[in-house]
Amino acid sequence: MKIFTTDQINKIDRATVENEGITSLQLIERVAESVAAEVVSLLSAQSRIAIFAGPGNNGADALATARILYQQGLQPEVFLFNIGGDKLNAECRICRDLLLEAAPDAIFTEVIKQFNRPHLSPNHIVIDGLFGTGLREALSGGFRELVKYIDDSRAFVISIDIPSGLFGDWNPNAIHRNMMHADLTLAVQFPHLSFFMAENDEVVGRWKVMDIGLSSSEIRKTTAPFYLVERNDVRRLLRQRPDFCSKDDFGSALLVAGSYGMMGAAVLAARGALRAGVGKVTVYSPRCGYEILQSSTPEAMFVASNSDIHISSIRLPHSYSTVGIGPGIGTADATVDALEQFLTGRNEPVIIDADALNCIAKRQSLLHRLPPQSVLTPHAGEFDRIFGQQPNSEARLVKAIEMARYHNVLIVLKGRYTTIVRPDGRLYFNSSGNPAMATPGSGDVLTGVITALMAQGYRPEVAALCGVYIHGVAGDLAAETQGQYGVTAGDIAANIGRAFKLTLNV
Repeated sequence: MKIFTTDQINKIDRATVENEGITSLQLIERVAESVAAEVVSLLSAQSRIAIFAGPGNNGADALATARILYQQGLQPEVFLFNIGGDKLNAECRICRDLLLEAAPDAIFTEVIKQFNRPHLSPNHIVIDGLFGTGLREALSGGFRELVKYIDDSRAFVISIDIPSGLFGDWNPNAIHRNMMHADLTLAVQFPHLSFFMAENDEVVGRWKVMDIGLSSSEIRKTTAPFYLVERNDVRRLLRQRPDFCSKDDFGSALLVAGSYGMMGAAVLAARGALRAGVGKVTVYSPRCGYEILQSSTPEAMFVASNSDIHISSIRLPHSYSTVGIGPGIGTADATVDALEQFLTGRNEPVIIDADALNCIAKRQSLLHRLPPQSVLTPHAGEFDRIFGQQPNSEARLVKAIEMARYHNVLIVLKGRYTTIVRPDGRLYFNSSGNPAMATPGSGDVLTGVITALMAQGYRPEVAALCGVYIHGVAGDLAAETQGQYGVTAGDIAANIGRAFKLTLNV
């Protein structure tokens, strides 16, 4: 799914009105019908409804929703904010008049000067239609006090398109206490970029997309800077295996992984790679890992480094399709030296994860030795150790865009919406996965999957995108049987094959 900027969405909206014979009021009606249906589905015998409408199109959506609810026999209390008496845009005025014409006995207050706050309780459903993406500055004064009052009431808040006070794209100076805190955000046609930032989760709540039929041709021809990766995207990219094939057709992956006390990371990476369909997997590890790896993962081959405890050199006996390096290797000085020697002069992309990232953090010059199109897979802590402490996920993402372009690498920034940051600045947010995957070793499995896909001939950006999605689906499958608390990385690895099957639907 394409994720557009606020300006692009406005352009698509205008094109729909100008080119497809649909009026702005018809689009508002479609929004209102979807919001009203959602409200009705949440009603209980104790529910009361309060609607807060601002002076723009977001307010028009809220007023149209109020009219539909009245027509269905409900009695929401409606507050329209028209401070000074001349602030309503044309659509909002029309929607106000249609509401009062259809429901002359409506509980309706148009706030021009003073506002007496209604009593709100946890039994209330509040529809937030104060401000949408047209807002250009943070809420202040009475509106800031209003959203704080609504938040403190513990009412169930439904925000139309976006919570009031939150910007659709970037929020570099956000103060979340001055924004509406939605329990449910009903996005119009597309989710907004700000939905994918961890710090905005408390404001956005759960979100759903309302399809209101904006111009499909305009959507197709508009190039998006951001994407949400979904099943059909990955299904189109994955290749079906031919009937006539052998393991030699699916590449040879090398995993440089493990050290004394950390061989589990190597095992998990190897299992992830094997379940992702690579033809051969070899684990390069210190001699202490031989019996562990051969007994736990007999399908993988083992090559010992010249050390018993940690990797102090990386001398490959022959060439491999792809190399993934990092899970459990530690950060001993000898290991950092070995990584530097391995990367020096190498031109083929590699996958860099876990302790290999921590080695780079110890020796920043290694960043300049990364082969073009290499894939780095840091979580937030690893990223900050390399590129500097970031105050929040948005700042981290902005930094990742800069660093991916500068070093010509892909950065897989792991989290709730794991984000693949490409050197061209495009962002791909992953839709699969769940909180149960926040478990030790989960990232090692992901390294194995991405390495396996690259070994099979997928380009680095495709391998990263598909690998992250498949890894998330495997986590979802594991959570179905083990629950949110019980999933281990081994469960995720064991479900990688099922995740491919489910995604390909074969």
